[in-house]
Amino acid sequence: MRNIMRKATAGLGIVVTALALWTSVAAAQTQQLVGGESRWTQGISPQAQKAARELFYAGNAALTQSIPEEASENYIKALRYWNHPAIHYNLALALMKLNRPVEVYEHLTSAMNYGPEPLGNDKFDYATRYKELLDKQLVLLSISCDVPGARVTLDGQVLFEGPGQYQSLVSPGVHSILAVKQGYITSDKSRTLIPGEKMTLTLKPYVPVYKRPWPAWMPWAVMGSGVAMAAGGGLLHQQTSKDYGTFDAGIKACTNNCYPTHKDLVETRTRGDNFQRAAFGAYALGGTAIVTGAILLYRNQPQLTVEDPSLKEETVNIMPFLGGTSGVLATFQF
Repeated sequence: MRNIMRKATAGLGIVVTALALWTSVAAAQTQQLVGGESRWTQGISPQAQKAARELFYAGNAALTQSIPEEASENYIKALRYWNHPAIHYNLALALMKLNRPVEVYEHLTSAMNYGPEPLGNDKFDYATRYKELLDKQLVLLSISCDVPGARVTLDGQVLFEGPGQYQSLVSPGVHSILAVKQGYITSDKSRTLIPGEKMTLTLKPYVPVYKRPWPAWMPWAVMGSGVAMAAGGGLLHQQTSKDYGTFDAGIKACTNNCYPTHKDLVETRTRGDNFQRAAFGAYALGGTAIVTGAILLYRNQPQLTVEDPSLKEETVNIMPFLGGTSGVLATFQF
């Protein structure tokens, strides 16, 4: 309930201040651009001042006729001739009606650069109050990228190529920040920026890395052990054949069916059977190890993985933004 009341109060404050600002529009046609020896006139030729005044008065006429698009165009042209605080102030009025709060804030700030003198106390007071309300509604976004050649975009608009920095006011809500560089996997960091909070992030670009699930030697070691076991099985098979050969020769030399009672022949046959079973076991284990090693070798091909240092290094701190400007300060480092 308190949050709802706070938002309602803030919204009411904006409406009241906006109405107060718009009370000056009725007098826009008679407003004059203060010149003379003022600081905001230095270096401006009389011809430039004249051109700026004509465009300024044309903008005022369009503003009082509720044609903010035409008014803003004239004010922007006038600023090219003369960077006068009053032009910024009236341009903020036009942009306010066009629902462009970020630009309203920027031009109100420019209008207040020289204090109340070029605007008058009333207009300066209105501008101050509205700017303070916008401080609580907008977001101050800072982005930095230290990776050379990385293209950084905000909501699809290219900001700069790294290394570089960017800072600007944005409206609250979801914003997509991308860092793109050839050879790197695109870093896409969408954030919901909320007025009145401060968000600090430390990020670096994703790096494509090819990794194996297991060490490269492991499948070969398994296959090698299988070959070794199979070779051992072969040796055991040779011994089996030798014992069986000795047994067969003994049987041929034996008379009167002496096998069941001949101790040496019985031991030779038993030893041959044991070697044969061991050989078959070694073949089975060796074959299994070879097949397993082949499967591991196939599965152990280098695979693309994503190294995201931000998973280890990213920290998020959310706290009220204290200072001359309220809002959200989000700092991204890639």
